[in-house]
Amino acid sequence: MDQAAIISQIFKQQFKCDPEVVCYAPGRVNLLGDHTDYNDGFVLPAAIDVGTTIAASRRDDSKVVAFAEGYSTEVDCFSLENITFSQTEMWRNYVRGTLKCLRETNSDFGGVNLAITGNVPQGAGLSSSASFEMAILKTIVDLYQLELEGVTAALLGQRAENEFVGCNCGIMDQLVSSLGLEGHAMLLDCRSLTYEDAPIPAGMVILVVNSNVQRGLVDSEYNARRQQCEEVARVLDVRALRDVSVEQLNEAENLSEEQYRRARHVITENARTVAAMTAMQASDIKTLGSLMGQSHDSLRDDYEVTTKELDGLVSIIKGVIGDAGGVRMTGGGFGGCVVALIPADLESAVIAAVGVQYSSQFGLEAEVYRCMASTGAFRLINRN
Repeated sequence: MDQAAIISQIFKQQFKCDPEVVCYAPGRVNLLGDHTDYNDGFVLPAAIDVGTTIAASRRDDSKVVAFAEGYSTEVDCFSLENITFSQTEMWRNYVRGTLKCLRETNSDFGGVNLAITGNVPQGAGLSSSASFEMAILKTIVDLYQLELEGVTAALLGQRAENEFVGCNCGIMDQLVSSLGLEGHAMLLDCRSLTYEDAPIPAGMVILVVNSNVQRGLVDSEYNARRQQCEEVARVLDVRALRDVSVEQLNEAENLSEEQYRRARHVITENARTVAAMTAMQASDIKTLGSLMGQSHDSLRDDYEVTTKELDGLVSIIKGVIGDAGGVRMTGGGFGGCVVALIPADLESAVIAAVGVQYSSQFGLEAEVYRCMASTGAFRLINRN
């Protein structure tokens, strides 16, 4: 049974009627460009074929009644006239915060019954929260026939997460979940919010490998890295490191060795991410793989956010694929995942190597997810 049929059945069990619409929004993985977003730089994410599916129908009042399969056994019920933060279960705040932000910009919608389910692996860094937010917005927009274009939807989702949920995320996750193109990654300019679609080369698949290392240092170290980047930008009198060349950095005075390395990662990572777009358009796998490898080395040596386990996974996978693909850590670092773009005919060999070597070297079991580049948020069923 597909996701639309599953959530329609769950909806009918909860609300004793069929849904009027069923909508979906994907998670994402970032192929290149880490710690560049908050420096006004470039990122290269792809929407993937796991996400959040929502079935919904309109109500005659201003209440929202939401049931989230797999998140809770109880419904969340609240009024659109009085949306407050839930202290009990965090999933409720993604519903509440997203609707609150939408309501502040477009109040032409009323109450709604929602049934929600998702198949984004939790803790794998595939952005289940942005998928959740974009699915909610797509559902309300389609149910009440509102006007809301993709970039605005992404900004609303980001605002909900920043201001209501309390997570200081960038715009990348929401934007690619909203506007991703099947079979493509997206080269996103995090300053202008303009983007180009980058084709995934034929015959290549995306593997996300979760190291299962608990990411305990992310918040404090993330804030420290961000502060270091902002300090370098101030010393160089620029808006952000996006505006600095390697030559300018090399000529800079009054920078510590650590500040220099942090800035060098961001500056070179921006250049690699833009170059990756050219490589993908030309189906130049060797160059793309080299850029991904350079990115991991820079995250390890200059930004210092990898772990021995992430480095080990990269080495294991690289030992199988050689220059026929690319692999790097992805996300904030200090645990989490690596992403690999590999030939489909090497997938089994990569999974086997990870299964044997990673556990023997580190005493951990890695989880491997095969992902396909997917389309952004869309409607599955419309009975209006």
